Amino acid sequence: MQPAVFKALLHFIYTDSLPSMDDLGTKEEEEMAKHLLVAADMYAMERMKLICESILCKRLDVDTVATTLALADQHHCSNLKDACIRFINNSNRIDDVVASQRYANLKRSCPAVIAEIREKSAKSPKI
Repeated sequence: MQPAVFKALLHFIYTDSLPSMDDLGTKEEEEMAKHLLVAADMYAMERMKLICESILCKRLDVDTVATTLALADQHHCSNLKDACIRFINNSNRIDDVVASQRYANLKRSCPAVIAEIREKSAKSPKI
C-alpha cells in the first residue's frame, strides 16, 4: 500500500471521512479512490468502499470504464459495476469503448462481466 493511501485510510478510520483531495488532479483523485476502494475491501470498511464507489461513478469515461468495471467486479462493488455497465450500454460512444485495448483486456480477464454487459444490453429498452 502506498504511503499516501495508508495516510488517507488512517484519516478515514479516525474521522469517518476521506481527506480533502483538492490538491490532486482529476486522474490522481481517481487513482486514489481506486486504491482506497481496494483497501476498504481488504479491511471490510463498507462505508469507505461506498464513498469510493460514488467518486468513481462520477468519473466514468470511455478511456477508463473497462478498467473500473474490472475493479468493481474484483472487489464486489455492485453499485459501481452497474454504473459501468449502464455507461457502456448507454454511451453514444460504445464503439469507442469496445474498440479500446482496455475493453479487450476486460474480455480476456473477466468473460463473465462481458456476458453480463450483453445480457443487460439485451434487456434494456432501445430508444
